[in-house]
Amino acid sequence: MTTTPPQPPQNPYGGQPGNYGPPPEQFPQYTQPQQPQYGQPQDQGQYGQPQAPYGQQQPGPYEQQYAQPGGQVPQQGQFPQQAQYQPGTCRFCGGYPAVDATVRGHQGMVIVMRWLKLTGPFCKTCGTASVRDMTAKTMVQGWWGIGSAIVTPFVMLSNIGPAQKFKQLPEPQPGQRQPMDPGKPLFKRPQVFVLLVPIAIIAAIVIGNITTTSTNEAAVGQCVVNGGSDSNPDVDVVDCSSSKAQYRIVGKLDNTTDDSRCEQFPGYEASYTVQERYTRYTLCLGAK
Repeated sequence: MTTTPPQPPQNPYGGQPGNYGPPPEQFPQYTQPQQPQYGQPQDQGQYGQPQAPYGQQQPGPYEQQYAQPGGQVPQQGQFPQQAQYQPGTCRFCGGYPAVDATVRGHQGMVIVMRWLKLTGPFCKTCGTASVRDMTAKTMVQGWWGIGSAIVTPFVMLSNIGPAQKFKQLPEPQPGQRQPMDPGKPLFKRPQVFVLLVPIAIIAAIVIGNITTTSTNEAAVGQCVVNGGSDSNPDVDVVDCSSSKAQYRIVGKLDNTTDDSRCEQFPGYEASYTVQERYTRYTLCLGAK
């Protein structure tokens, strides 16, 4: 007798392993959203705002606020460009009229020095403020060094020309920005007192050279004072009526340092000899 071997149970869900899961049509079908094509109108986003094209970032509130004319949005991280000054207007405030000029300053740093300058165009207000500010800083910072002490007066004098140009301009018409603050005039600022220090030093040197005469030019009958010591004398000619006068010149010997020859002069008490590269002489001194 022939028997049929037992058959495996039939899968009620065709194509699926037995007894596992519902039929395929019972699973929700998910499809990937289609990307918008270039040139097609975009869907409206939330609250009716248009969505940015695919691949581009939706502009934020900052970009929308500073959007440039024509609908262009500045790149992320960039600020709107500032308005540049037009010819004939001040480069600092945009006011007009303006004039081309260069305002200069100087800083001395003992060994090295630094040159400063500020170029225009300037309106009357900004130009006056620049001259006062640069010159006031130079009064304080320009003297620190031998070379700088010589240069500084010429730098300050060079600002007189630009200052006269600005003075002749009419009051400027308002521009796009606030003009500089001119502040107080130079001679009403505290920096002017610093300027008096080098002036006093120079004046003392000049006055000292006027009131004293080199012993090389001394003549018999004049008086001298020794500002040094006996071993290291520093003799200057002074007026005999001065309280500083110590000795009177009773004789002078040229081309020699032999002070023994001073004994021929009546009233001789002391001598002063000078021997330099091309000069030799002896002053025979007596009581004042």
